[in-house]
Amino acid sequence: MSHSPSSHVSPASLDADGRLPSGPPPSEALTTRPASILSGVVAVLRGFWSLVTINRKVMVGSGIVGFFVLVALFGPLFIRQNPLKYTFDLIDPPSSAHWLGTNLGGQDLFSQLVVGTRASVFWAFFSGLLVLVISVTVGLVSGYFGGIVDDILSLLTSVFLVIPALPLAIVATQYFPRAEITIAVIVALTNWPWGARVLRAQTLSMRSREFVTAARAGGERTWRVIFSEILPNELSIVAASFITTTIQVLLAVAGLEFLGLGDSSIVSWGTMLNGAYTSSALILGAWWWFAPPGLCIALLGAGLALLNFGIDEFADPRLRRERPAKAAQKKAVA
Repeated sequence: MSHSPSSHVSPASLDADGRLPSGPPPSEALTTRPASILSGVVAVLRGFWSLVTINRKVMVGSGIVGFFVLVALFGPLFIRQNPLKYTFDLIDPPSSAHWLGTNLGGQDLFSQLVVGTRASVFWAFFSGLLVLVISVTVGLVSGYFGGIVDDILSLLTSVFLVIPALPLAIVATQYFPRAEITIAVIVALTNWPWGARVLRAQTLSMRSREFVTAARAGGERTWRVIFSEILPNELSIVAASFITTTIQVLLAVAGLEFLGLGDSSIVSWGTMLNGAYTSSALILGAWWWFAPPGLCIALLGAGLALLNFGIDEFADPRLRRERPAKAAQKKAVA
């Protein structure tokens, strides 16, 4: 006796109309969804890896900057000792008890260096992002609209170009709280005009391109033309401007904190250098007090500079051809 295929189907597997449900069974759908998510994550990681390994400078710079970002994010979680706690171990050199020694107050310098990385890196990138937002907005709007809008924004840019950052920050700290946010905002407000000028010039030459004209003819809104059509073609300039500004902000914030204009209750690389200077660490021979924060500032600045050079080589084909040409010339001479 033969059985029809439907005789083996249980009533629970039928839908409300008495038909077999279409698509894969629930068990197969549950296994397909994590697989698709995993493939998407792998694709994103692969794209990020190809971006990081564009050339050696980007790879080395990304490694240095990534190391400091990881230390800033997770380093303080592993520090159990209060970096501001006073002890009787005064000016002790590096040892197993204190990996980077202690200062004149007996405070552990390794704890201060790790905890201070978070403040230094965070405020440097925060100010860099603030500068990026202002410069991109002013530069693209000024270059795209032209006319009276360009005249007003160009005048505003010229005014901020001549404002000295350091004297303004010194004066501002006398009227506003001596906090990191005060220094970051002052440094950001005096560093955005440089990137805005470059982006304005690039936008002036790009606003008459065919794809911009086609977007206008298609009825695209102005903000969409600026930020969806023009901005993606200037990402290399924006990235280079952000990295350059971050380097300047890192040095400026550390310099102002070194002068004693920062918040003394917050540990950072600049406040460590200020404490070493005011306590005459160089005369005392306590090199472990000022050398590690200074080295960290130099390494992070070098990593950001390598990223900037790598982006320039990626954006400019002439720079990418320079190394093979030199290699061929050396072979010809040999």
